[in-house]
Amino acid sequence: MGFLERIGFIETEEQERERLAQAPEGSINHYLATLPETIPGWPQDLLVQLPWEPPRTEQRYMIVVVPFQFHGGSLPEGVEEEPLPRKRNSGSWDCIVVHSDHPGYPVGGHRICVSDAEIARGRKIDLARALAQD
Repeated sequence: MGFLERIGFIETEEQERERLAQAPEGSINHYLATLPETIPGWPQDLLVQLPWEPPRTEQRYMIVVVPFQFHGGSLPEGVEEEPLPRKRNSGSWDCIVVHSDHPGYPVGGHRICVSDAEIARGRKIDLARALAQD
């Protein structure tokens, strides 16, 4: 647990999981609540495999993105400052799809917006190791 979590400035992983689990059953956030955070820290310019497997979808898909631009989470109208603890992984990332077997997310300059919570639960791809396996 990091310093900001210990002093109550930012949600702990467990608090974030509880918040995500409050989303309606069948939603992406409810599904993400069942997964551990696997990419701590700033994911900009990393290769990240998104968590697209059952029960999120009927079929497992491999979608690899590169997050390149972050957008902070917005506050409700009339709220000027986020209350403590601040939400963990509450923004979103503009991402470039660099590998995909999903028909709706083609490679070739296709860009998507992915929640920070989903990126944080993805799998970091080591390009050198991936290329060595081919």
